[in-house]
Amino acid sequence: MSARRHAPATVRNRESIAAVLEVELPASGLVLEIASGSGEHCAFLAERFAALQWQPSDPEDAARASIADWCAGLPNVLPPLALDAAAETWPIVAADAILCVNMVHISPWEATLGLIAGAGRLLAPGAPLILYGPYRQRDVPTAESNEAFDVSLQARDSRWGLRHVEEVSAAAAAHGLALQCIVPMPANNLSLVFRRA
Repeated sequence: MSARRHAPATVRNRESIAAVLEVELPASGLVLEIASGSGEHCAFLAERFAALQWQPSDPEDAARASIADWCAGLPNVLPPLALDAAAETWPIVAADAILCVNMVHISPWEATLGLIAGAGRLLAPGAPLILYGPYRQRDVPTAESNEAFDVSLQARDSRWGLRHVEEVSAAAAAHGLALQCIVPMPANNLSLVFRRA
C-alpha cells in the first residue's frame, strides 16, 4: 500500500513557486525544505532543479513516509528529516537555501519564530529563506477569501491564522535576515524572500 498523501493545492501552486525559485535559488548546493508535508513539492522541485540537492523534513511520521514515497528514485533528494521548526536545535547544521511552503499560517507563532531562528543559524551570508503562503500586509486590504480562510483556521486551532508580513520581517531582522522582496502569487498568496545579512 502506498504511503503517499496528496495535497490538491500542490498542483495548483507548484509552477508559480518554481518561477520564484528560478530567480532566488543558488545554482548549486543544498535546499532544506521545512514542513514538506506530502512531499509532492519536493519531488516536483527536485526534478525541476536537478543541480541542487534537496533535504525534505517534517515532524510527522506519516508525512515523512509520504515524502519518501513521492521522492523515491530521485538521486538528488536525501531521506526526510524528523524536524520540528519550533525546536531549539535541528538535525542539520547548514543549508544553502531554506524553503517553507504553507506552514506559517497553519502552525503556532512559535513555529515561525523557530523557523526564522533556525534559518539564522544555518544560512550563510546572502543565502535565501523563502516563504510561501497567505499573509496580511499593512495598508493592503486582505482578500475576502483570505479573511474567510483565517476564520476557518482559528476555528480549528486558536494558535493558527494569517500572519502579518511586518511581524514576520521584524522577527527575521532579529536573526540577521532582511526581507529582500515580496512576490505576489496566484490565489492571493505571497512569496517572501529573505536573505542572510
